Amino acid sequence: MWPWPLEGLENRQRRYHLHPIFDAQGSYSIGCVVLDPTNPNVVWVGSGENNNQRSVAYGDGVYKSEDGGKTWKNMGLKNSEHIANVVVDPGNSNIVYVAAYGPVWSDGGERGVYKSTDGGETWTCVKSVSDYTGCNNLIMDPRDPKVLYAAFHQRQRKVFTYIGGGPESALFKSTDGGTTWKKLEGGLPGGDIGRIGIDVSPVNPDYVYAVVEAGRKRGHYRSTDRGASWTKMSDTYTSGNYYQELNCDPKNPDRIFITDTYYKVSDDGGKTVRNLSELNKHIDNHCIWIDPDNTDHLRVGCDGGIYETWDFAKTWDYKAQPPRYPIL
Repeated sequence: MWPWPLEGLENRQRRYHLHPIFDAQGSYSIGCVVLDPTNPNVVWVGSGENNNQRSVAYGDGVYKSEDGGKTWKNMGLKNSEHIANVVVDPGNSNIVYVAAYGPVWSDGGERGVYKSTDGGETWTCVKSVSDYTGCNNLIMDPRDPKVLYAAFHQRQRKVFTYIGGGPESALFKSTDGGTTWKKLEGGLPGGDIGRIGIDVSPVNPDYVYAVVEAGRKRGHYRSTDRGASWTKMSDTYTSGNYYQELNCDPKNPDRIFITDTYYKVSDDGGKTVRNLSELNKHIDNHCIWIDPDNTDHLRVGCDGGIYETWDFAKTWDYKAQPPRYPIL
């Protein structure tokens, strides 16, 4: 049973001042939404769900709005089909990076890390691996916008199977705004690798976290030297079909959140991991927002909609919304 009655949705929509702003565009599937850090009226949308299940919906590139979502312009990369991240340089809004995951059911397309220096009018692929491997996560160091971490995932769906990994999956780092890249190893597993989720601690950007699909070596890894070396913290990992993403706490460098059917959290850098309470809340989680001023205040998007807690998941408040689920 859904957590809200089907009747009265239109009234709830008015009550919470919710209204769709993207329905008239060329894609209904969205992989990410990003605000320009210097101008919140500039909104970037990467279309195409950044997951890999059988029912995954594709998009038609990157969109940009300069008026808070009232009007939109397709900025290209239509053959990417699935956009994982859009990253805007906080010191120069014309510099924009895109993590293009690439098509799920075929090879080719636009895959890798793309960079624009003119606000999205033109794009250059600054990092690619192959026609089978795309960028599923791109993170910028909060201290230095020229430092980028990119996770690449070799994958493809067939009618008869899902190829969820391969030897081309890996982490890469650039220290010059994407001009050159170095593959990160130093303790990370090798061989056939699946999807890798990454994040950098905003408290101490020397701390880089990764959750890795990698057979018996799968698990949660941490670097305390900006990716030069890695330590396996635990066996925790999730499904690259649906989840395999993590978020660092904005105040505690040792606290991380890992998306999963039940949201996972660690307070010791990943050594021990527990489930957040999901009492009176829908499961199947896909994204989280952590209040930088009060980290007990969380908002979670899941298959059942949007939920909010002010007491670190002891209680949850469901946010009634139009029936546009799941939240991905």
